[in-house]
Amino acid sequence: MELLQMKFMREYTKITKDAALKGWHERNGGNISYRLKEEEAVAIRDFVNEESEYTAIGVTVENLASEYFLLTGSGKFIRNVALSQEENVGIIKIDEKGENYKIVWGLINGAKPTSELASHLMSHSVKKRKTNDKYRVIMHSHTTNLIALTFVLPLDGKVFTRELWEMATECPVVFPDGIGVVPWMVPGGAEIGKETSNLMEEHDVVIWAHHGTFCSGETMDLTFGLMDTVEKSAEILVKVLAMGGKKQTITADNFRDLAEGFNVILPEKFLYEK
Repeated sequence: MELLQMKFMREYTKITKDAALKGWHERNGGNISYRLKEEEAVAIRDFVNEESEYTAIGVTVENLASEYFLLTGSGKFIRNVALSQEENVGIIKIDEKGENYKIVWGLINGAKPTSELASHLMSHSVKKRKTNDKYRVIMHSHTTNLIALTFVLPLDGKVFTRELWEMATECPVVFPDGIGVVPWMVPGGAEIGKETSNLMEEHDVVIWAHHGTFCSGETMDLTFGLMDTVEKSAEILVKVLAMGGKKQTITADNFRDLAEGFNVILPEKFLYEK
């Protein structure tokens, strides 16, 4: 089977197309990375170039040593991935120390991995450790309504979590661990990657103030669905605020009843009295 016809590549191409249609990836905005499974890494061996040179990541991710990642390229438009995967995405391999990467497939014509590679890999490192190797996707999107809310809500994860939970009953079930918020920082470097990965210790959703959102999950479908749910909740909140604010809402006790009914654990720190 050709690499482009492999299941993980077809799923990746679909998620990039769906995300672009949502309007979350204007121009070259946002990026998506997927950590290949062991059997997928074996399946691509006949299609990759292991002789390429290593480049420093800028951070150390020891538990990602020798792992392969499929990811978007720096300056590439996500809406164009479906037109030419090799031009717009690539597969990289991490070295045995977790300090360097090399491009083994794609990103042709001198293209490079996303400029936010460090943030992706640091979050992948946390999620691999925290989820016993289950989580494989990091998705960074410029979600319109979530960005808008960072200009009006306190940049506090507790506030964002509670406000978004109240907008749709499914939200506490979909993201029961709540949301983390990183204050505005220059993107692309180790500093913002560290802040994001620290919050990924506790959350699957991390908002970059005035910039966008990071979501993590086991599969591409689950990660896209998480991003979609959080952004839709934000859209509802933007509309509610535009209509003059809430007149009634879901209460803390309602959430406790929901947690019992759906057998989820909701941290009490998000169920504060308002």
